[in-house]
Amino acid sequence: MTDLSDFKAAAERIRGKVRRTPLLDAVALKSDPAPGARLLLKLENLQPTGSFKVRGATNTVMSLSDEERARGLITASGGNHGLGVAFGARMTGCPAVIYLPSSTPPSKVEKLKSLGAETVIEGAVWDDANKAALAHAEAGGLTYIHPFADPRVIAGQGTIALEMLEDAPEIDTLVVAIGGGGLISGVSTAAKLLKPGIKVIGVEPTGAPTHHAARAAGHLVTLDKIETAAGTLAPRSSAALNFELISKNVDELVLVTDAEMKAAAEWLWEETGLSAELSGAAAQAALMTGKISAPAGSTVAVIVCGAGTDGLPAG
Repeated sequence: MTDLSDFKAAAERIRGKVRRTPLLDAVALKSDPAPGARLLLKLENLQPTGSFKVRGATNTVMSLSDEERARGLITASGGNHGLGVAFGARMTGCPAVIYLPSSTPPSKVEKLKSLGAETVIEGAVWDDANKAALAHAEAGGLTYIHPFADPRVIAGQGTIALEMLEDAPEIDTLVVAIGGGGLISGVSTAAKLLKPGIKVIGVEPTGAPTHHAARAAGHLVTLDKIETAAGTLAPRSSAALNFELISKNVDELVLVTDAEMKAAAEWLWEETGLSAELSGAAAQAALMTGKISAPAGSTVAVIVCGAGTDGLPAG
């Protein structure tokens, strides 16, 4: 993934199948997280499945041969990637099996079933579910789609950067949540190819600092435990492809707490009427807490990567 051709091809492949989401100017009513700077929000929470994951999954499904699709699709997911695969499977008329950890919100399980996917709950975290999905894929001959360590998935996620820099080429800083690393791998790579001087900052939960720990160690690590409610940002380990791309293209990694993500989700709802899950508000949380700077006169863009009800008032 050293030139823009993969990302441009992915953009053509998914055109008309997923949404080109708005890039919203965030005009704060009460609390301005970036005083003096222009803040833009890329609204991936408005995708048909509720998150950016539909881009990479759709690009991958549309890249498969008829024979690969006919064998049936299988993946493991914290919820959002599974919805993307189920969306692509339904679009192309093939079956899909989605393995999920027990932490997956019941609403996502029901949504997967409504798309026609078979769901299997396995283990406490994504890594457990993924191990079971790989075994099922091998035993049954199904076509496995990795949620973050597949170049086709990464290319699909990178189409977000193409849209953002086409709509606002003046963006100085991109702030992106990190789970396994598919989103930031694609976005940072495409953004740096388009605008080498742009700054890309990744945001992880303090309870799942997978990439932060890997960067500190200089190699991939496996966390002993996961301690965050943001399940879609919580693999115990990433993959070599993502580590390589993130090491090359991401300038800084910061950590936010669950409470900070919740406060950011509440801000998104109160100030803009956007409903986001914890992971969808992670990038905004880094800005609101001052863990990243937004110099006066700069243009900072945050990806609101997933929909949810974490910011809505109780009751």
